[in-house]
Amino acid sequence: MKLSIIRLSLLLLLCIPINTIQAQIEKGKLVKGNLISSEINYGEKHKYTIHLKKDQFVFLKLMQKDIDLKVTTYNTSGEKLADFDSPNYRNGYELFTLVSSKKGNYIIEVVSIDKEEHTGKYELFIQSVKPKAVKKKEQVDELFTVWDTNDSPGASVAVVKDGKIIYKNGYGLANLEYDIPISSTSIFHIASVSKQFTVFSILLLEKQGKLSLDDDIRKYISEVPDFGKTITLRHLASHTSGLRDQWNLLSMGGWRMDDVITKEHVLKLVSKQKELNFNPGEEYAYCNTGFTLLAEVVSRISEMSFAEFTKANIFEPLKMSNTLFYDDHEKIVKNRAYSYTSGSDGYKKSVLNYANVGATSLFTTVEDLSLWSMNFSNLTVGDSTIINKMNTLAILNNGKTFGGALGQFVGKYKGLNEIQHGGADAGYRSYLTRFPDEKLAVIVFSNSAEFNSGRIAHKVVDIYLKDKIKVEPKKKEVKKESTLDVLDVDQNKITNYVGVFELQPGFTISISKKNNQLFAKATGQTVLPLIPISTTEFKVTGVEAKIEFISNEGKKIKLLKLHQGGQIMEAPRVKEFDKTAVMLSDFSGDFFSEELSTTYHFTVVKNQLVAKHSRLSDFKLNPIKKDMFTSDAWFFRQIEFIRDSNNIITGCKVSSGRVRNLYFKKIK
Repeated sequence: MKLSIIRLSLLLLLCIPINTIQAQIEKGKLVKGNLISSEINYGEKHKYTIHLKKDQFVFLKLMQKDIDLKVTTYNTSGEKLADFDSPNYRNGYELFTLVSSKKGNYIIEVVSIDKEEHTGKYELFIQSVKPKAVKKKEQVDELFTVWDTNDSPGASVAVVKDGKIIYKNGYGLANLEYDIPISSTSIFHIASVSKQFTVFSILLLEKQGKLSLDDDIRKYISEVPDFGKTITLRHLASHTSGLRDQWNLLSMGGWRMDDVITKEHVLKLVSKQKELNFNPGEEYAYCNTGFTLLAEVVSRISEMSFAEFTKANIFEPLKMSNTLFYDDHEKIVKNRAYSYTSGSDGYKKSVLNYANVGATSLFTTVEDLSLWSMNFSNLTVGDSTIINKMNTLAILNNGKTFGGALGQFVGKYKGLNEIQHGGADAGYRSYLTRFPDEKLAVIVFSNSAEFNSGRIAHKVVDIYLKDKIKVEPKKKEVKKESTLDVLDVDQNKITNYVGVFELQPGFTISISKKNNQLFAKATGQTVLPLIPISTTEFKVTGVEAKIEFISNEGKKIKLLKLHQGGQIMEAPRVKEFDKTAVMLSDFSGDFFSEELSTTYHFTVVKNQLVAKHSRLSDFKLNPIKKDMFTSDAWFFRQIEFIRDSNNIITGCKVSSGRVRNLYFKKIK
């Protein structure tokens, strides 16, 4: 099983915070005008009721104070309606809504999804109650209720149908310091949605006979190392190049994401790389580096800056007068929306100083991007050959597809053909989705890190394509207390299931038993309860996945299988690792990466191995098996130490999702 496939599946199963069976506490009724202040402990669920009339819309706010919470709403029958969990971790608002379908008592559940056992506080109150929207435009505005304020960042939206904008609006503030409101002409940084413009530019040059998608990148950019494998422009445009991602590399090298990061910085970093994550075309792994290189190819062939080329060949012909590639971090952009993130003390600026283009850094408005979306069906720039190439699924060396096209993703949404891409940089969130058969496009931008642009965009789609979307009958998820007697399983038998099982090197699932209940805990994750559905199969609570234990003639099982998303992954039993036996001092020293031109100092502090860097905050390294550690630093996730024939540590290899096995030599 390829490492990337395992990681993708584990992301769905193990990175979604799901609590163990928790004690529910009845907290009473919510009434408009009353603010609820409460303390919540790890392992508690707080339940509130709110009485509503038929067809009412309610907007509520929950302020987290030093604890990560999730809110779930249920209807009058106890059927689950929705989950709300913003990515603001332990501090900041959870903003959520509730729409009543009939008169009665609705349930609001507050639960801690913290990985650590501790206590925090929260405040909960009803912001507003009003009749639910009826007209489509009003329904869209209702979706943006939580952002339609005069004291917070917000969002901008446009809906395109049959070649024209049928709705556009803005909500919240573009600038909190000067109270400047967002409108449909506010200019946003739209992050990775930029990538389709980069691909389009390459295809324009291919149409002119100046390059081919199947050309070697080194034909145009000799600074790219010779890895012994041909990396084509097509590989770069489809995230199949095997190159390491620029943002991960920069972060590992000690850069902050609010540093000034230029094209030159990225090119120099790429030139020093000695290995690929995988052979070109073998896998899909999202890679920003490839699109920075593609933009540089455009610049070198056209003898123009990428910003100049796109302005002359795309933006001006399409009359996108408020659009530019931002290649100078000091450039003044009128009507720009600035980005923010929230915390317990309110909103803070989320600074972005990028001066590199291709993978990101397109500045535009929802109105201008609407003109771009129209060009896919009513051509002004390019031709049908270019459009068809962009919309066609990429193919791996094994002949399989993976949902990625050129600078876009192609798939289905509720039975309809969809082409989409989202973006996230600093506090900016963006999403463009197109439904070519229905001639519909939805564009959503936000300047708040807590905003889920893809989810909101699809809710807008649901409104305008209500009569065309195909929705499978939804299984009712009824609110009830967890029970352990779903199936009577021989307790002696499930004792044989307890142990540690390895899905991939350094990543294990620990199966434990408490009060006749089995639990699963993956490396660095929270505990997940398992519910028996047969004597050997257990459902993972809250996720479409199951764990199958392979029988071993009444003895301790040697293998389990994880079933999820059409994949079956085997995990053999391993000996439980004794962390206390690790000699942490063996791993102390200075480790230098030639590829990053940077050094980390590992040292033992209070019986804990700690990584130190001159430009970064210290972070802990936790042993998980012999000579292997993990950390909570997203850019330094897994560390494998290397020993020589004399059992002396000589270096380590670090992996972090989009970077695999980057070598550090021990120098001291």
